[in-house]
Amino acid sequence: MSVEKVEVLVVGAGQAGIAMSEHLSRQDIPHLVLERARIAEKWRSGRWDSLVANGPAWHDRFPGRDFEGDQEEFVGKEAVADYFEAYAEQISAPIRCGVEVREVRRLDGRPGFRVETSEGVIEAQSVVAATGPFQRPVFPKVVPDSAGIVQMHSADYRNPAQLPEGAVLVVGAGASGAQIAEELLEAGRRVFIAIGPHDRPPRRYRGRDNVWWLGVLNKWDLEGPSSNKHVTFAVSGAHGGQTVDFRRLAAQGATLVGKAKGFADGVLAIEPGLAENLASGDENYLSVLDEADAWVARNGADLPEEPEARIVLPDPECVTNPVLELDLAKEGITSIVWATGYGLDFGWLNVDAFDETGKPQHQRGVSSEPGVYFLGLPWLSRRGSSFIWGVWHDARFVADHIAIQRSYRAYRAPSEADASGTSAETA
Repeated sequence: MSVEKVEVLVVGAGQAGIAMSEHLSRQDIPHLVLERARIAEKWRSGRWDSLVANGPAWHDRFPGRDFEGDQEEFVGKEAVADYFEAYAEQISAPIRCGVEVREVRRLDGRPGFRVETSEGVIEAQSVVAATGPFQRPVFPKVVPDSAGIVQMHSADYRNPAQLPEGAVLVVGAGASGAQIAEELLEAGRRVFIAIGPHDRPPRRYRGRDNVWWLGVLNKWDLEGPSSNKHVTFAVSGAHGGQTVDFRRLAAQGATLVGKAKGFADGVLAIEPGLAENLASGDENYLSVLDEADAWVARNGADLPEEPEARIVLPDPECVTNPVLELDLAKEGITSIVWATGYGLDFGWLNVDAFDETGKPQHQRGVSSEPGVYFLGLPWLSRRGSSFIWGVWHDARFVADHIAIQRSYRAYRAPSEADASGTSAETA
């Protein structure tokens, strides 16, 4: 069997892989991008029907191309996928779709990597894992299948009609959980929402979107989260963009509960602390307003005051008298949507680039295994790394590093050059 040889192999043709291809091309570095499905497949088939981007079009894009239409809009998932397809064509990205990478391992006795794919073997000097953070749905096995409840991860949820008649429990207080819960409410469903610790920044304040405030307040450039504690981010671009407020959802008919912790005899045990989780979200929300106000005062910016933004709705009864045991049958709950995030899955990457927990070891995407790179992961270099615009800038850094290493490999000392008949300057 013949072996195909490439300089750089990029795995994944989503936003990370396309950004990587652009910067490699700018450096005139030969490369190939492999995608097991279609370009931007996760945007097309791995999201619910009504999903829109969490940032406005003017911000969530690559520098080299605008989205069509109103730049203040939050673009739907199909249009986002179309954007990446058009961008890949614009930069002539060498993408090969329908090819699955099954294993990557270092070559013995010589530089580079052997890559086993569904269509044969490739040898590459460098490999970029650009498969993104949404690889393996985290699906807590709290409620057993024997309970007779339809359960699915948010990765498999598409629309309310997909679920059986009856009430729905949505587990998760992040962007997915908040948006899916609201969609179910609008469809006339009775909805329960299990809420853990979360941040809920304002969608807009004083005439500016949250992404703008993150920029001028230098929040996009933070190199790591402020706490080791896992906290989800409840943001939404739905309905033109609005601040996530779980008390508002309660006013619309939702029942708020705390985190799910166990299940027995048809009853879901709920952790106490719902009020504290909501208060923590409020604290985050108000802290952003405080920082924004301070920035306006310091810079003399002509942005209208918005005192009504500080009005917080009173706690509903489900918060002041919290449910600690949720009897699913009694409440008519027939389905659960687990909006509980994703884990990484690099089982195909058989190299020394991970710690003892399986977490990638890297500095700004440059892994501990020379020649292996990561791209598109949360906090790869900063807060913006997993966003469309942020991954583009991370890709530029990774491409620069690949170019430098390529120069080192091409170097020949004068004695080596003389022996081969090639000058050191042209090596």
